[in-house]
Amino acid sequence: MKILVTGAQGFIAKNLIVRLAEHGYTDIVRFDRSHSINDLQSILSDVAFVFHLAGVNRPKDDKEFLQGNTDLTAHLVDALKKTQRRIPLVFTSSIQAERDNAYGRSKLEAEKLVLGYMQDTDAPAYVYRLPNVFGKWCKPNYNSAVATFCHNIVKGLPITVHDKNAALSLVYIDDVCDAIISLLGDKENGGYKNVTPVYQTTVGGVVETLQKFKQSRDNLVIEDVGVGLTRALYSTYLSYFSPEQFSYLIPGYTDPRGTFVEMLKTPNTGQFSFFTAHPGVTRGGHYHHSKNEKFLVIKGKASYRFKHIITDEFFELTTDSTEHRIIETIPGWSHDITNVGDEVLIVMLWANEIFDRNNPDTIASPLV
Repeated sequence: MKILVTGAQGFIAKNLIVRLAEHGYTDIVRFDRSHSINDLQSILSDVAFVFHLAGVNRPKDDKEFLQGNTDLTAHLVDALKKTQRRIPLVFTSSIQAERDNAYGRSKLEAEKLVLGYMQDTDAPAYVYRLPNVFGKWCKPNYNSAVATFCHNIVKGLPITVHDKNAALSLVYIDDVCDAIISLLGDKENGGYKNVTPVYQTTVGGVVETLQKFKQSRDNLVIEDVGVGLTRALYSTYLSYFSPEQFSYLIPGYTDPRGTFVEMLKTPNTGQFSFFTAHPGVTRGGHYHHSKNEKFLVIKGKASYRFKHIITDEFFELTTDSTEHRIIETIPGWSHDITNVGDEVLIVMLWANEIFDRNNPDTIASPLV
């Protein structure tokens, strides 16, 4: 299937073209500002599907709204009709189409042309009134506050927030691509469509989250970046890093026993770290009331010992890096770990809470 993508140099189109290729759609015709509208007829000669993403949203003169949004869509629709084929058409409009401003009016008129094409030809046509779209490769200082905030915070530049309580409706670029790519196999008659989820937040909320991302390299506390808006914002934030920002150093704490390094902390699900121990060295010798941990030997051989602080019940086991065994510490049991091998022991450690020096829940109790 040959697919036409207009606005091919734009933010949405760049992401869409990559995603189309991942789905096996590699025969892509790109239409951008280097082309003339007179090229459309010849371009459409063997095209089977059209994603109309081109548009103008930051012109020097309001007249450009009409030219870049309404007039271009009119030329595209006319060219599609002349093919006398029922070529599906997807149009990305804007929620501004609901508002009485030059940009919104130009998008609304373009929507009418697209839906008129469907009515006149019975070809499927789909209109998406998108709210603010954000994600990787979005141009800062253009039409996305999220892109500008990410770029400036990553680069250490100042940001301007006029109203931190201003509402923001956001959709993530991956969700936009998923939605419109799904139409390639759609059998419906078209009309207005929606991208989900739409994230409802505020300007201040976005800025606060992005600033926490920046602080995380110092305090090692990472937000809940695996789900929802925070996940999407974190991926977007990272995309503005330059290569020299791809890595960072974290502190290590070394004494005669070995080294302890905290890697990552979370607000609600604890922290990750690792430690080393020289041959014959024992670490630990304490118990917890509520805190719990998981240990994994990733190099060397270790003996774990446990002793119940009330009953004196004792348990010992030995493990090494070949069996990938998780050892859990149990509240009310004192525990320690000894390097019983001939090489430096390296152990990964997860604790269910961030270490609090003022309330460490770590009580010394050597196992004798």
